[in-house]
Amino acid sequence: MDNRDEVREFLSSRRAKVTPEQVGLPPGSNRRVAGLRRSEVATLAGVSVEYYTRIERGSISGASPEVLDAIARALRLDDAERAHLFDLAHAASPVARPPKRRRTATWKPHESLQWALDAVTAGPAFLRNGRMDLLAVNMLARAFYAEVFDLPGQPPNIARHAFLDERAKDFYPDWDGLADITVAILRVEATRDPHNKEMHDLIGELSTRSSEFRRRWGAHNVRHHGTGFKTFNHAVVGEMTLAYEGMGLEAEPGLTLTIYTAEPGSPSAERMQLLASWAASEYGTGPGMSPAPSRSEQERR
Repeated sequence: MDNRDEVREFLSSRRAKVTPEQVGLPPGSNRRVAGLRRSEVATLAGVSVEYYTRIERGSISGASPEVLDAIARALRLDDAERAHLFDLAHAASPVARPPKRRRTATWKPHESLQWALDAVTAGPAFLRNGRMDLLAVNMLARAFYAEVFDLPGQPPNIARHAFLDERAKDFYPDWDGLADITVAILRVEATRDPHNKEMHDLIGELSTRSSEFRRRWGAHNVRHHGTGFKTFNHAVVGEMTLAYEGMGLEAEPGLTLTIYTAEPGSPSAERMQLLASWAASEYGTGPGMSPAPSRSEQERR
């Protein structure tokens, strides 16, 4: 795959973020570039300037793991950025094979997986792919992400809601932080699975329709996103601060199970109970909450 532009932009953007002082070099008084020079990165990585220059210009195919590790150390990459660099090298390899992947439009959770989601009754639990499609949810997740399910188009998509739905800036009090994380997740997945047409279609749509997305996509930031806290402002029950845990599924590589929970006894826990009551009246209490049709699809029917 020809990903030379992406390699060049990623490495040059990381190089620009590292100051000479951070790596023990004198700052100098006549620097014409932000961050490190290519020659300085090459010296820190223990490779020739010519070789590093070829890599940064996109000729990363064939670079050994040792060289990639050395470059990652020189540029002070974090774990997510280092993994991204290796994914870029793998995607550029002439022997790389596109991974086997499921078609989102036809994939359905097996029965026992839906049972497991439905067994989570204290908070939203949902299954998403790297494109941030909601593939299966429990009742609380259906109620929690009501705005996402309300958007036209299937399957429901968290990224599309974040950038193309005006209500998202109310739903996410820290919208800027959420937007940064969302783009970083998509960037990681797009590099890991570069032949995924559905991913390319989503990125194209968001780039065309959202200047906020375009700006963040051009920054080439990447991030792993597995655990932490987020604050939401739900239209029905109000503000909730929730802990989240994301877990990969052994039986479904590439999919992530995420569970949100509130601190026991907190105001957020009380509001989650209110949301559960509202969800029961809105959606019923039967098992199985695979993504339902959006309002636009219901109207077409």
